[in-house]
Amino acid sequence: MGRLTRILKHRWHDEHDAARIFNTEALNRLEQQVANSEQRHSGEIRLCVEAGLPLSYLLRDATARERAVTLFGKLRVWDTELNNGVLIYLLLADHAIEIVADRGVARHVPQSHWNTVLAGMKQAFADGRFEQGLADAVQAVHAELLQHFALAPDQVNPDELSNRPHLR
Repeated sequence: MGRLTRILKHRWHDEHDAARIFNTEALNRLEQQVANSEQRHSGEIRLCVEAGLPLSYLLRDATARERAVTLFGKLRVWDTELNNGVLIYLLLADHAIEIVADRGVARHVPQSHWNTVLAGMKQAFADGRFEQGLADAVQAVHAELLQHFALAPDQVNPDELSNRPHLR
């Protein structure tokens, strides 16, 4: 895709597109799925949906991955007590999804695993089934966090991050 075409595509989308695709009911379902997941492990899952990249990213041909890493920091996913936060980022303009895991998770789950998981979800996004694609991503992250960071029966997840999907 040409640079100008990409810029126009991203500038065409705005936060209202994200709110239209993820209405209140969809956001509530995703929020509840994250909350239910976090009752079983000590990890933190953060969802972020962005309609289009900021112009500064577009002018330097930045990727969805670059933006996801930036938002990983801005949304403080990196700042959890056990370094086991995971950001699931969806860029609507590119139908791109990224998973960025903190170093505690990365010790157990390599990025190549997340890339395989993401490849399997691309069809949902290509078909416009964005909520289902994010729900699948949450389930995949949940499975890994449960395997590596399961709570003991007397433990409680400190719930350090909002469970509500962040729309931008």
